Amino acid sequence: MTQRRRQRGRDITGIIVLDKAKGASSNACLQEVKRLFQAEKAGHTGALDPLATGVLPLCFGEATKISQFLLDSDKRYRTRVKLGVRTDTADSEGAVISERSVAEVTRERVLEELEQFRGDIKQTPPMYSALKHKGTPLYKLARAGQEVERQARPVTIYALELLSYTQNDTESDDEGTTLELEIFCSKGTYVRSIADDLGEALGCGAHVTELRRLQAGAFGVSQCVSIERLREVKDAGGLEAIDQFLVPADEAVAELPRVVLPSETADYVKQGQAVLVRHLPDSGLVRLYDEDEFIGIGIMLDDGRVAPRRLFATGH
Repeated sequence: MTQRRRQRGRDITGIIVLDKAKGASSNACLQEVKRLFQAEKAGHTGALDPLATGVLPLCFGEATKISQFLLDSDKRYRTRVKLGVRTDTADSEGAVISERSVAEVTRERVLEELEQFRGDIKQTPPMYSALKHKGTPLYKLARAGQEVERQARPVTIYALELLSYTQNDTESDDEGTTLELEIFCSKGTYVRSIADDLGEALGCGAHVTELRRLQAGAFGVSQCVSIERLREVKDAGGLEAIDQFLVPADEAVAELPRVVLPSETADYVKQGQAVLVRHLPDSGLVRLYDEDEFIGIGIMLDDGRVAPRRLFATGH
């Protein structure tokens, strides 16, 4: 006798733009929000360090099919960096590995050294990262006292601005010479590595003490909601009340051209077939709609037709 698999949660689709709290792991935040929504399926779009706060889009249901687009998207950060102290994690959660004088550092020198971090650069990922070496995350190797060679990877720093430079005589844990930077960068950029490399370029060492993600792809901090806020709203109004925070999945790919298909044509696309419609872009990815309903991502073919690339199940 066969039994239908018991559904483990609600079948909901959309994106929660979470304002991640300091100290929590991205996965812990995902699991907590998934429980709050009683959702069957959920995934995040690239982890933030526990130290970091800010924009963490969480995808639910069919929206998990486009999480890669958010993972691959550009990001914007604001960070506070302390000079004179280098740590093994390049942030304040790590162990101190060197302390050096900042007496020779000036605002002008900082501005001069920042120039080398703008544009297309090569960056070596930190050992304390989720990248894998022979199947094992680097941070696990680092915690075991191992260090392996990492290949420098190309990233792009579109903008890097020095917001503030504060030089104090007291070199305590909370004071000392600090910088505040805003960074707009491509996927795969490690802000901790920028801080660490800048510290070495200045000859004094440095590490991140605060990090806030201001933007991930199409989503910014103005759209964020905290876990605390979700709890409050759910306590007051139940699941229906927090569902209002779900953002439609197509907002994650709003930069792609919109292609609206007649329902009959959309049916062919849903069956995996490429179709020819008027007013299509020449190339690249597009958002596909069955009339007003978003049905997924398509890609333009050389012959002018559009083919399905990542389709949603119907009814979402």
